[in-house]
Amino acid sequence: MMNFGSSTMYDEENMPLNDETVLPESVQALSQELDEVKAKAQEYLDGWQRGQADFANFRKRLELDKLDAIKYANAELMLKILPVLDDLARAAKHVPPQMVSDPWVSGVNGISRKLETILETLGLSCIKAQGEMFDPCVHEAVSSISGPDGQVIRELEKGYKLNERVLRPSKVMVGNGEDE
Repeated sequence: MMNFGSSTMYDEENMPLNDETVLPESVQALSQELDEVKAKAQEYLDGWQRGQADFANFRKRLELDKLDAIKYANAELMLKILPVLDDLARAAKHVPPQMVSDPWVSGVNGISRKLETILETLGLSCIKAQGEMFDPCVHEAVSSISGPDGQVIRELEKGYKLNERVLRPSKVMVGNGEDE
């Protein structure tokens, strides 16, 4: 008669096994299988943790790219406005002396200052050039003239930065080390 409700285990000879009876081969096989399963589980855990870290890094990179895109979204528009700002500055330099106090000239100068102020609030700033040492990261050498070697002698066109990034380099004339 079979007893299905019993938790008694039997060996190969149908002899009941108690807790003290242990088969060394089966324990060793089970122990080896357990070690393999643990190693596989650790491998899966490591892979999952790497995947989580990669995803977190991806999200951070995406957020930085988004902030960067917002920060420099106006760059193209500003590049198109800068020639207008240049024209207004040139016009202000060439106002005849008898018209300097004319209200119309004052109004145009006020408009120019207002435009500069608006662009500054959006992160635009002038690049200092005159008297500085030539820096190819922010200056574009148009020609060289006599003067201290490597020093910007004359600024031909103002350069601008948008936040920390060069939007338009200053066009300059650089000293070539020859005395005048």
